[in-house]
Amino acid sequence: MLGGRRSVCFAIGLAAALLFSSVLPASAGWQLAWSDEFNAAAWTAPNSSKWVRETGGGGWGNNELEVYTNSTNNARHDGAGNLIIEARRSGNSYTSARLKTQGKFSITYGKIEARLAIPKGQGLWPAFWMLGTNIGSVGWPRCGEIDIMEHVNTNDTIYGTIHWDAGGYASYGGSTNAAPVTSFHTYMIDWNPWSISWFVDGRKYREANILNNINSTEEFQRPFFILLNLAVGGNWPGSPNSSTPFPAQYKIDYVRAYRWVN
Repeated sequence: MLGGRRSVCFAIGLAAALLFSSVLPASAGWQLAWSDEFNAAAWTAPNSSKWVRETGGGGWGNNELEVYTNSTNNARHDGAGNLIIEARRSGNSYTSARLKTQGKFSITYGKIEARLAIPKGQGLWPAFWMLGTNIGSVGWPRCGEIDIMEHVNTNDTIYGTIHWDAGGYASYGGSTNAAPVTSFHTYMIDWNPWSISWFVDGRKYREANILNNINSTEEFQRPFFILLNLAVGGNWPGSPNSSTPFPAQYKIDYVRAYRWVN
């Protein structure tokens, strides 16, 4: 989400994709470490004990058009068990919300998942992702980034990607169909010391090898925090047009993080 999108993927030595081939193992041994079920009353702001609300504009490294605010117009509970992140347009200006657990919760390895319903529209860019907690000292991409789910524009393709530094910017990932993306699906990674795997509704569609820090992937052996946001415009999706629906709502039923307990 942070860097320029869809540049040539750095895949040398990484595990090949295992498309549509696996089902999640039994959940025995997984222990819930953190969650937000978003069960607060309607128009309640996100829980400040769990989320930090980033604000401001400036493109966020991707020439995005939105300004993130702390208004409940842009992030609120709907009273029906969901968090709503809403992008709004006023003339040629856009507002939205960006939430993160930085300083509240981080995790190294685990199962991190969310049940999401995604808006479609030219220039819309919802994401569920993670950044290394050391971003403030080493910057991006040396902190590492794990994109659990990204979507752009009007098709039903979703993307899972890692970004890191290997003597220069590197990335690896894949995509799959999640039709219809506007319905709820569960997006998840299974992250351990040897691999990061991406799942949609329990079906694995991509795996990255990080065993023994292959290809300078040591970033992914360190703690990360979680982010949710709905961007508007930017290098990857391009700008909205007259067909883009506003307000656009990104619905989050829950976010959960599990640790493996032997």
